[in-house]
Parts: sequence; structure tokens; C-alpha cells
Amino acid sequence: MPPTLASLVQHSALKLIVRAGEDRLDTPVRWAHVSELADPVPYMEGGELLLITAMTLDAEDPETMRRYVRRLAGAGVVGLGFAVGVNYETVPDALLDAARAEDFPLLEVPRRTPFLAISKAVSAAIAADQYRAVTAGFEAQRELTRAALAEGPAELLARLAAHVDGWAALYDTSGAVVAVQPEWAGRRAARLTADVARLRDRPAPASAVVGGSDDRSDDRVELQSLGTGRRARGALAVGTGAPLGTAERYAVHSAVALLTLTTERSRALQQAEQRLGAAVLRMLLSGQQDHARAVAGDLYGGLLDAPFRLVIAEAEGESADLGVLAEAMESAASRSGEAVLAVPEGERLVVLAADGGDAVAACTGFEPEEGAEVVIGLSAPAGPIAAASAYKQAEQALSVARRRGRRLVEHEELVAGSLVPLLADDAVRAFADGMLRALYEHDATGRGDLVASLRAWLSRHGQWDAAAADLGVHRHTLRYRMRRVEEILGRSLDDPDVRMELWLALKATTPPEA
Repeated sequence: MPPTLASLVQHSALKLIVRAGEDRLDTPVRWAHVSELADPVPYMEGGELLLITAMTLDAEDPETMRRYVRRLAGAGVVGLGFAVGVNYETVPDALLDAARAEDFPLLEVPRRTPFLAISKAVSAAIAADQYRAVTAGFEAQRELTRAALAEGPAELLARLAAHVDGWAALYDTSGAVVAVQPEWAGRRAARLTADVARLRDRPAPASAVVGGSDDRSDDRVELQSLGTGRRARGALAVGTGAPLGTAERYAVHSAVALLTLTTERSRALQQAEQRLGAAVLRMLLSGQQDHARAVAGDLYGGLLDAPFRLVIAEAEGESADLGVLAEAMESAASRSGEAVLAVPEGERLVVLAADGGDAVAACTGFEPEEGAEVVIGLSAPAGPIAAASAYKQAEQALSVARRRGRRLVEHEELVAGSLVPLLADDAVRAFADGMLRALYEHDATGRGDLVASLRAWLSRHGQWDAAAADLGVHRHTLRYRMRRVEEILGRSLDDPDVRMELWLALKATTPPEA
């Protein structure tokens, strides 16, 4: 603890006597300063014990003393030491009354106690407190290091929480809570995901302080980014009831360093796993399922024992967003104990994840950062023997998602849905418009409704009577109109390919405005 007015009063060698402000003696003292200026406030920083003999002060004038004491209190001076037996034999009543009116600590300094002794006592106490803080910090560093090496991040958080008399939480790059200690702080830690996300968007290293302004908590939380690169690899949150002291800050900085080393080491391991995963993926796509299983081993073997989904993603904004997607899926898989295989492939990201698992859920719920676009294709459930087919399905779904302007398309949508939405492509519409334009132009002159007649005839599979009934015309009229369609288009309606193209063109286009 830093020195306080109370500890100085209790110092047996100083013989200080409290004359006012008895209830405020627990105030810490940052320094002891001697000044005989009538207004020493411009030279104060706050936290000082001011020592005076009143050499230049009219200490017996009540108004002068009220202004003097009020100025000191407003500047953050924690107390006044008045030497008796120098210029005044006792503490003047005017000064005593002014100090009591402001509840401002006033200490009587006996003549035999030099100011230098008080300054030395304050300096020695501050040095001792700093030494204790540094020693405690180094001890915390050793304890946290042992915990990190022997038992991992969770135990490190538990030791850190004990050192700061609060709680600590570790977050991954997506802002999800990876671990929290003690467990009762889980809800509080979960409410900080938005703050962690904002911290992640800032260049590392970054920090932030979140106060307990809501009515559900009154703690003070410090957030620290983890990682050595431009982008944070995670975050540490430390919640306490008061600002951190020197020893506590040493412990937090040690925890940040250790967790950063852990995340960077994990990153190196992930890169090695990624290379192994790329080999497994190549084997699966080339039909070498047995070799893929042998190489996958315990790391990815479980992924090949049940149906999986194959994901292909492309980033149209910042390429880093693919890394965020991979991290989101890997974090979700890690929390649920799933295996996931993520492999960068040029400008793409290819991922194998368990069907129905948390990693696939993280993929379908992924939201890219503002200003960046990620397009995702997702295959149907498949096994190792159908990996190549799953890859094609994911590519097809990705292509459709890109054309439709959608963030994610599942291949099952294409199989179960209608072919008609696929006609929304601009190239298909251009072809349809060109094919039917002559008919629309003919109808615009009022010389017959060829487009409607063609649609009715095709919808009735070429049945003249049924189509004519739908139009409300004689079948001979309909036959004449179909001959005109053939003449205008220069194509035969007896050709099934022509009929198919015309039907799709009608589905893909809308009549031009008059």
C-alpha cells in the first residue's frame, strides 16, 4: 500500500498531531512538498502533502486562510503540515477553522521534526510500496507461467483472477468466449462480445476500458488484444472492482504476453495442420480415400467417419475476411469438440465440416465485416467416397450465389427447387429478349397477340383446341398465329429444342413497356 496520512501520523519518529480532517487520513500521499508561496497551487499535481511554516502567509487572517485552504483542496492537495515553533508558536485559529470548515487534513509538525524527515519517510514508503509491487508482479509472472505451461489458458485465467481479486476471460477472434474464471463471471464476459469485436477492428496491440455503467454490473473491465501481427488473434478481459494497482498491472501484462505466445504457437501449429489438411483434401478429391484416412490420423480421421459438408468461399472485398470465416468455423468446432478441415486454395477457402455441426452453423450464420463481401457455396452431405462430387456441388452453389447476389447458397436448394430462378441471369435474359423481340414488336402494332398465343399453345403442349379455348379464339385463328410466329422467327415449332427455348425465353423475360 502507498503511504497515507494515517501512516505518517502513526510514524513514531515524526510525532505528527492531527488538528483537522480526522476522517480523511486514509488518503494516499503521492509526495511531500515544501512551499512558502502564498499560492502554491500552480505547482501542484494533486496528491501532495504540503509542508509550510507560514513565512509569507498571514495565517491569522480568517478570509486569507479560507481562500488558501479552499484553493489547496480544489487542487487535490491531500493535507497540510504546519510547523509550529518557527513563525507561529501554535497553529493559528484562522487556519484551524478554515481547515475544519473544509474537512481538510491539517497536521501539526513539532519543531524538532524537520520537513526533510517527513519527505524521507514519504519517499521511503513509496519506494517500499513499489518494491513490493514489483516483487509481487514477478511472483505473479512466475505463477502464471507455470500455470500456462502445465495446465493451459484456463488455469492461467484462474490464477490471474485471484491476483487481481476479480475475474478474467479469454476470447477468440470472433469475439466468442473461450474460457472464463471464475465461472460465475460467464454472463458478464458474454456481454462484452461487441466490445471485443470493436477492439479486434483496431490495429494490434490495442486496449480499452469498459466501465460498469449498466445496472447489471459495477465492475471495471480492461480489454487487451492478443497477438503480434496487424490483426488481433484474440482478447483478454480483466474485471475488477477498482482500477488496477502496480502489482495487478504486472500480472495482467504477464498474462497478455503468455497468452500471446500461446496464440502464436497455436497459429504455427494451425499452419502445419493446414498443410496436412491440404494433403488430405487432395487425396479425397482424387479418389484416394484410404490414403486420406491414413494421413488424416487422429487429427481429421473423425471427420471422415460421418457425413460432412464441403464449403467453398470467395471474398470479393478484403481477403482477410476468408480468414475470419475460417476462424469462426474453427472456433465453433473447437467449442463443441468437432474436427474441421480448412484449406486456403488461391483466392478461395475450402472447408470440410461435420454435417449438422456447429462449424456449419457458424458458416451459415457468418456475417462479413462492413465493406467486404463473402460468397459461399455449400454442398449436400457427403462421405469420403463422394468428396469430388461434393466439391462440384459446392462450386455450383457458389456460382449460383454469385449470379444471384446472395451471400450463401446450399446445393440442396438447387436440387429441390425450380429451374426457373436460374433464368434470372443477365445473359439468359438478354438471350430471351433477343429471341422474342420481333414478336413483341409485332404485337405492339396491334396486328395480333402472338406472344400470348405462343405462351398458351406451349403451356397446353401444342393442343390446339385447349389452347384456343384458353385464348377465347377459334383453333384456326390460333393455327394462323403460330404460322406467323414461325415466319417471324424463322424457326419451326415442330422442333422440340425450339419449343423448349421459346418456353424458357417466355419464363425469363417480361413484355417491354409500351
